[in-house]
Amino acid sequence: MGERQRGPRERMVFSAAQLIRRDGVKATGMREVAAHAGAPRGSLQHYFPGGKEQLVGEAVGWAGRYAGKRIGRFVEGLAEPLPSALFAAMVAQWTDEYERDGFAAGCPVAAATVDCASLGDSTREAVAAAFTTWRTPLAEALARMGVPADRAAALATLMISTLEGAILLARAEQDVRPLTTVVRELGPLLDAAVTRPA
Repeated sequence: MGERQRGPRERMVFSAAQLIRRDGVKATGMREVAAHAGAPRGSLQHYFPGGKEQLVGEAVGWAGRYAGKRIGRFVEGLAEPLPSALFAAMVAQWTDEYERDGFAAGCPVAAATVDCASLGDSTREAVAAAFTTWRTPLAEALARMGVPADRAAALATLMISTLEGAILLARAEQDVRPLTTVVRELGPLLDAAVTRPA
């Protein structure tokens, strides 16, 4: 959402995403979201008449769009347009956060996925859509780097799955080693998929 000032509704969606990534969906209450966003509690009902499920769906959607937009920024910052470099940039975002702030927070989309079984279909659909919103620009970036389109989609799924798993391990172990390991081990496989110059 950049540096511009967020309105009350945007603040609540952003706050919900931040609380979900730290505490999970079940432990994130509407009152906590309002307090985190600095919004009156009554405004939740106004902006989210569908209650917590609507708010969670919108927070997960925001997180998927954020991750998707980050792909373009990562690609712009690459010294060399290689799939391994893109994956390393994706992982570095988490490594840097964990080294700077500790291991308290994970991915809000993954957190909502864990809680999907006890939530409604709309939350599961929002989670699936968020992953697609993230995976699509990643596959497109890989294709521009010279990975065949059919393989690019599969590798985008592999990259996101690997990153999410490494985030879970890093949080459990309170160590960035799982993140650095996946960069080292997956990088050569990703680059081997390139069949033409970028």
